[in-house]
Amino acid sequence: MFTGIIEDIGKVHSIVQGPNTMELTISSSKILSDIHLGDSIAVNGVCLTVTSFSDKYFTVDVMPETVKSTSLQSLTAGSHVNLERAMSANGRFGGHFVSGHVDGTGIIIKKRPVANAVYIDIAISEALSEYCLLKGSITIDGTSLTIFDLQPQQLTVSLIPHTYRETVLGMKKEREPVNIETDLLGKYIINQFKGRQKSSSLTMDFLHQHGF
Repeated sequence: MFTGIIEDIGKVHSIVQGPNTMELTISSSKILSDIHLGDSIAVNGVCLTVTSFSDKYFTVDVMPETVKSTSLQSLTAGSHVNLERAMSANGRFGGHFVSGHVDGTGIIIKKRPVANAVYIDIAISEALSEYCLLKGSITIDGTSLTIFDLQPQQLTVSLIPHTYRETVLGMKKEREPVNIETDLLGKYIINQFKGRQKSSSLTMDFLHQHGF
């Protein structure tokens, strides 16, 4: 479990590419002081397992399903990535519940400065937008953010200078892909409700008709 508060921007040192797999070796200046074999590390929001490490690098394996369904496939040697270690039980919970299980990818459409913020418009699929909520939490490349504008296939987030500077979102350009994880609690509620709709008279129309 993660919080979406990025600890470090790492750099991809090397990639061993298989037919449908990847082995990433990543450098970091901060998280290697407390890392162990088998630890979970969110790399651009994707929960991966540490398979080896040194005082400069750590290595993770990326399996076929993860390669297919995330933006990690677009990484190259030299790419920068957001890094977060799994949350500790005695730490502050600064973001929101983040599982590191990416729901899909989006494409940055536009970045624009507005006063002290940077607005980022991101194109998403219709399937993803179903799980997005205006003013709700969203994880973009592992960064906990708030949706402040939502269209059928587009969402907008706003970054303060610190977040823009301390995450890879500040480096990414228009038309680049990003990993998206929608709100974990919202997903459970929606899926539970969908299951009930199949066997219950409790529907959205029923709730609207009775003032909900």
